[in-house]
Amino acid sequence: MTDTANAAAADRLFRFDNSYARLPERFYARLPATPVKAPRLLRVNAALARLLGLDPARLATPDGIAALAGNRVPDGAEPLAMAYAGHQFGHFVPQLGDGRAILLGEVVGTDGIRRDIHLKGAGRTPFSRGGDGRAALGPVLREFLVSEAMAALGVPTTRTLAAVATGEFVLREEGQLPGAVLARVAASHVRVGTFEYFACREDTEALRILTADVVARLYPDADPADPAAGLLDGAVARTASLVARWMSLGFIHGVMNTDNMSLAGETIDYGPCAFMDAYDPGKVFSSIDSGGRYAYANQPRIAHWNMGRLARCLLPLLGDDENAALDRAQRAIDAFPGLFRRAYEGEMRAKLGFAREEAGDAALAEGLLERMAEGGADFTLAFRGLADAATGDNRARRLFADPEAFDAWAAEWRVRLSREDAAPDAIAGRLRAANPAVIPRNHRVEAAIAAAYEGDLGPFDTLMAVLSRPFDPLPEHLEFIAPPEPHEEVRATFCGT
Repeated sequence: MTDTANAAAADRLFRFDNSYARLPERFYARLPATPVKAPRLLRVNAALARLLGLDPARLATPDGIAALAGNRVPDGAEPLAMAYAGHQFGHFVPQLGDGRAILLGEVVGTDGIRRDIHLKGAGRTPFSRGGDGRAALGPVLREFLVSEAMAALGVPTTRTLAAVATGEFVLREEGQLPGAVLARVAASHVRVGTFEYFACREDTEALRILTADVVARLYPDADPADPAAGLLDGAVARTASLVARWMSLGFIHGVMNTDNMSLAGETIDYGPCAFMDAYDPGKVFSSIDSGGRYAYANQPRIAHWNMGRLARCLLPLLGDDENAALDRAQRAIDAFPGLFRRAYEGEMRAKLGFAREEAGDAALAEGLLERMAEGGADFTLAFRGLADAATGDNRARRLFADPEAFDAWAAEWRVRLSREDAAPDAIAGRLRAANPAVIPRNHRVEAAIAAAYEGDLGPFDTLMAVLSRPFDPLPEHLEFIAPPEPHEEVRATFCGT
């Protein structure tokens, strides 16, 4: 490369290195985002920008804002809408795809990890199915808040680079709402539904190409002689671990369709998601999940089912012998429950303050959850309160409708703690490191969005700052620990499309 070319590359807003765009044309539709009327930067995630090797200040310039809004195709970008299918609430749809999103390209961050830059709300594509291709301000800010909160909580997740107001309105059930574009970052946007798209077309060549691409990017340690098996085993393991982490935090994704199940093992598509306040294993927030398919307690089962759909897609690549391929796929899928159980029990063991494993730990965790459900205890506060209980402070019992039920459980728990060979203060510190004090409670998120609709991003900024320190909130942020008052409680969340 010449000195002039080097200088031009260094001066680019994004240093793209696009691999997905080099796949065959049937994997996507090439098109730029649809320009918006008056793009205005709402917020940029400076820390994430620097991780990606980007200059936050340049993203805030007119050129940067135009690129983030979709009004300008930055140098090196190869914008496209990805094709995929999906099972939606158990029903297969053979063509979905990016109906309101554009993959700008890929960058390799300062940590050496390749990530997508993806614009959500970027306008109509060939996959829009009659939709307007746009996003309202509220869902964009919701995804910004919750995805960044998840990252701070240690959950694998897509993240948000920036949010841009469009200067236009979108029409939704609530009426006209201000529009926005979300710049989303992911290790990959390939989903289970991407594989389903080609499997239902019996396009084995495309499945082979897609598998090679995903393995090279996400599972480089897979056996090169059997890449499909390596991909399946890896996806099963990552998904089991991811859902165990969700469960340990009281998180409900809301729409675990196969087109929302990432092959990277990241949380993707924050639509009607929510964190529980009072613990209820049957809790559903999504306004469109009338049957409770994606209720909190169903999430492991649904994730297992989704991995089964992936396995079915990969059968042609798992060997020439049909019976041997079925056996290999079945073994991978049958591993899911055990992988999930071990991951979940590990999460719960940490939440109870145990550094080592004992046979009765799972039953002890289940005993607490049963009392929480019976007593209407707040999920986050009950576990956080164990840090005080470990040092003899009994305030946590007040969270339960029947405090004596907690007392009986706590007596067993303290006997188990006595075998940890650690001082109470050390165990309390361990518990605070495992159990967040603050989560993106629904009423706080909704309040921040309501203020933003009135032109005030102050509550959004405050909540972002609070959520960046979930395990050790600053003294001035302690009010964010409290659960909602009855009149503040959010009982339903909405997709926003």
